[in-house]
Formats: sequence, C-alpha cells, structure tokens
Amino acid sequence: MTDSGLLPSGPAGQRLRQWQRFTPLQRVARAGFYVGVLIAIIWAMRTIQIIPEFLYDAPQQTADLFVRMWPIDWSWYPKTVHAALIETLHTATLGTILAVLLASPVALMVARNVTRSVVLNNVGRLILVATRSVHSLMWALFFVAVFGPGALAGVLAIAVHSIGFTGKFLSEAIEEAKPGPLEALVATGAPPAAVLIKGIWPQVKPAFLAIAMFRWDINVRESAVLGLVGGGGLGMALDTALSNLYWDQAGLVLVVILAVVIVTEIVTAWARSRII
Repeated sequence: MTDSGLLPSGPAGQRLRQWQRFTPLQRVARAGFYVGVLIAIIWAMRTIQIIPEFLYDAPQQTADLFVRMWPIDWSWYPKTVHAALIETLHTATLGTILAVLLASPVALMVARNVTRSVVLNNVGRLILVATRSVHSLMWALFFVAVFGPGALAGVLAIAVHSIGFTGKFLSEAIEEAKPGPLEALVATGAPPAAVLIKGIWPQVKPAFLAIAMFRWDINVRESAVLGLVGGGGLGMALDTALSNLYWDQAGLVLVVILAVVIVTEIVTAWARSRII
C-alpha cells in the first residue's frame, strides 16, 4: 500500500492519511525484487556446495568439541596466555594510535569545509576506501610477508585497516562543525592553523575521542585473532593450541578472548558516556 498524501480534513492540527493499492508498475517491481532475492539465495546455496552429511552430525561434533575443552587448563594462563593477552592489548592500542595519527590529515583532506580542492577530496576518499576495503587479516598476511610474523605486523595491519573507518567518521564530524566560529576567525585574519585549532578542534573533540575509543574497542577484538595468520597475541596462542590438539588450552584462550571483549565493551561504553 502507498501513501497518497495528507488530507486537510479532520480536527485542527490533525492530518489524515489516505491509503491506496500499489500501481501495477509498483507491484511488478516489488515482485521482481522478491524473485531476484530468491534467485540470489538459491544461487549462493548451490555455489557454496553445502554437504548435508556435515549438517546432520554438526550438533554432535559441537558437543564433542566442548567436551574436549572441559576442564579448562588454567595452569597454561601464566605460562603463555598472559603474555599473549598483554601483547594483544598493546597491538590494539598502538595500532589505534597510529591509525588516528594517519587518519587525521586524510580526514582534513576529505572534509569539504576545510579543503576546497576537489582533487584533494577525491584523493582522500580513495585512501579511505582503499584502506577499509581490505580486511585486517589480509593486511596482516601482507605485513607478515614483509616484516615477518610478530606483533609489528599486527600493529601495522590494525593501523592501516583502521584509517578508512576513523578517517571517514572524523571527516563527517569536521564537516558538521558550525561555520560561525570558523568565519569569525577567518574574518579576523587568523591563519589556517589557528582556524583548525581554535575553530574546528573544540567542536570535533568529543566526536574525535569517541571515535578513537570505539575504534580501539573494535581493534582489540580484531587483534585477538590476527595471530592466526602470524600477527602475534592471543590468536597465535590459540593457533598453537589448535595445532597441537590441546583443546583444554584452546578453551582457555577462548574464555580469555570473551572476557577481554566484555571488559573492553564496558570500559569504552563508560568512557564514551563521560566524553559525550
């Protein structure tokens, strides 16, 4: 059904809606959309080649896996997992700081109220799209091939992948800055640096800090699994346990990852509430 408009009749201050059936063209378009979605689903299911036999015993395999993980080997935590946890937090923190430093000038390039050049705007958008279009695991594989396995590859993967999201949100916050203070500073002959520090920064500071905290929260989760491809941290400890079929140790790593995710969610929510 479609809304044909608002009728003037009725009590004062109240408007009534008149509903009518879709036109034949609209009905054909809606039916075509539903058919297209159905075709896409069927095509996807045929492409991924789901094996029914694997689905039948999936509950049994899952239950068996959890049985092997219990009881959890807590004695492995001080030996390996604690150091991997600290490395994961450091990777996420350093990667976020580096991403913010790299994304800030790109955000200024993209913001149209700061950079008037269309060429620079498009170059900045290209950087944002290119960095966030490649998953952090792919960046980790690239940097592992360049620098070797370890935390350095994880930090660079987190930083480069975060440039796109951080720069996009920050540029939008800059574009939403009120033009009044900026025009006043320009009218008094203030240089561009003063306009940036005195006019834009006070307005975008809460959004900037909130974006940084939100990105750090995401990076903690991503850095926890980068070790699966050689990026260090908890992922490497998990990969070691799985490779050796030490299911009780793998269960410990999974519990630690879950606890870290919950704690970081609580911390970032509290910090953002204080900032905003």
